[in-house]
Amino acid sequence: MVRRSVMFTPGDRPEMMRKAPGAGSDVVVFDLEDAVAPGRKAEAREAVRSVLADPDFDPEVEVCVRVNPVGLGADADLEAVLGDDDVRLDSIMLPKAESAADVERLVSYLAGREAIVPVLALVESARGVLEADAIAGVDATDALIVGAEDLSADVGATRTEEGLEVLYARERVVIAAAANDVEAIDTLYTDFGDEEGLIADTEFAIQLGFDGKLAIHPAQVEPINEAFTPDPAELEWATAVLAGKRTADAEGRGVFQVDGEMIDAPLIAQAEQLLERAEAAGLETELEDE
Repeated sequence: MVRRSVMFTPGDRPEMMRKAPGAGSDVVVFDLEDAVAPGRKAEAREAVRSVLADPDFDPEVEVCVRVNPVGLGADADLEAVLGDDDVRLDSIMLPKAESAADVERLVSYLAGREAIVPVLALVESARGVLEADAIAGVDATDALIVGAEDLSADVGATRTEEGLEVLYARERVVIAAAANDVEAIDTLYTDFGDEEGLIADTEFAIQLGFDGKLAIHPAQVEPINEAFTPDPAELEWATAVLAGKRTADAEGRGVFQVDGEMIDAPLIAQAEQLLERAEAAGLETELEDE
């Protein structure tokens, strides 16, 4: 499953929820937490339920709901949204995840309503960062997500353009996700009018090892998707590397050259990852023809 872009839509805006898949995001998240004022939670739950239960709502993207934190409304959210109807629900996003137990409690709520779906766990507190490996290790966890704004508030950091104050958290989440074979989704770039800044931040996220990035506005989706989709030059390099590997394997060599570059196991792994990203984005690659 590809999750290059993961876009939030307020859960109390049914017209926006119905239009959200048209933005081109790989995942649309109907938000019952931060995007909804406390006095509108009940209204938002009903709005989300009505959209998910509509048989005409069947987009070709992943549909996720961000519930409120465990112990602070998650159970009530699921009870209202799932109800007695058949609903379109592909995954659940859990905010403020601070332990494996938080994910397990959410899974228990879901199981009680016969709705077993993957959990996308938001790591956005000091405790959550420290427990990232345990959170990722729960079977139901399918992705770890960095929430830099809440994390900064939790530790008393000042958000800066460079983002050094959340670099450790981003790195720790990537490592925990990789160690547990789940996806790592990067934090928001909050200035949705700054496309240049968004592209730079997304490219840095890719360098760190993230698989996708959060979005808060439709205008952010295309730049994020493009950044996570390998360009022709990258695909040409990756294809040449894997072709060279086949020749080297046949000749019993562990290392080989491609255009003057010495290639060994780490670069082969990078080439394989590039082609996997390309395939996930729907691009044709040489791997598909073999």
